Amino acid sequence: MSTMVDTAIFLGKFLYYFLESVAFKIIPRKKKDVAGEIVLITGAGSGLGRLLALHFARTGAILVLWDINQESNMETRRLAKEKGGVKVFAYKCDCSNRQEVYSVADQVKKEVGDVTILINNAGIVTGKPFLDIPDHMLERSFYVNAISHFWICKAFFPAMLQANHGHLVCISSIAGMVGTSGLSDYSASKFAAFGFAESLFLEYSMSRKTNIKFTLVCPYFIKTGMFEGCTTKYPFLLPLLDQEYVAQKIFNAILEEQVYLLIPKFAYFAVVLKHLISPKMMIVLGEYLGADTCMDSFKGRMEANKPQEEVERKCQ
Repeated sequence: MSTMVDTAIFLGKFLYYFLESVAFKIIPRKKKDVAGEIVLITGAGSGLGRLLALHFARTGAILVLWDINQESNMETRRLAKEKGGVKVFAYKCDCSNRQEVYSVADQVKKEVGDVTILINNAGIVTGKPFLDIPDHMLERSFYVNAISHFWICKAFFPAMLQANHGHLVCISSIAGMVGTSGLSDYSASKFAAFGFAESLFLEYSMSRKTNIKFTLVCPYFIKTGMFEGCTTKYPFLLPLLDQEYVAQKIFNAILEEQVYLLIPKFAYFAVVLKHLISPKMMIVLGEYLGADTCMDSFKGRMEANKPQEEVERKCQ
């Protein structure tokens, strides 16, 4: 009898949430007010992190900017203030260093307050074939792209739970849902970041009925400089994404408390297709789209008179 009751409750809830999701595809979700919220963005010194900071600066949110490059981070702070950000705090932090993460987190809590919207955005890419990746660069990919998320969440998540209020945002990649040729360390670390965020969503948002919100973002390659030189065979299916377009999509997803965001829309189809077709069919599709050669002309974010390794480290 209990099995029948549980099944009936499950089917009722499943149908209700299905209809709700369909309705939200037609009717735009109400955007939440983030004025006064303390928003921490890692990797805020450039690219997507900087653009997200500028979007939040217009809302009256209190901004906390983290980046390993203090000069770039201060420039983001200046731009955010020009956009209307009254309270903008910039901190130098190497997200690959656990002690530094905890130390700077303590400093933020003392000087600014408890973070209520945490955006794990910092990331690096080596873009080398697997056997050409030096061990230290492989380790750094995991420390920055994935393991730092554990440390940062440990630092700020308890206060969110205590207040029963907060929002965790994970900027992963479509390479964190579909393995990508020439990006073994990047893809694996982004898989880890996505899996960690999704497990937290299941553990806290569903099981414990907390009011913590989660947004998991998986975009295709973005024109931020990190993937400079990458090519796509059919841009109308998998275009290199404009960073302002992606930032706006992520910003809207956060305000609408959307859980999953894949960009472009073709990515939703590709992820589902991956699990429906045979591996050989997947390989043929990848060859057709140019996924096997997209990294052949990779250059990465280059700066004058600086070796690639140093520039990669500054891409957080």
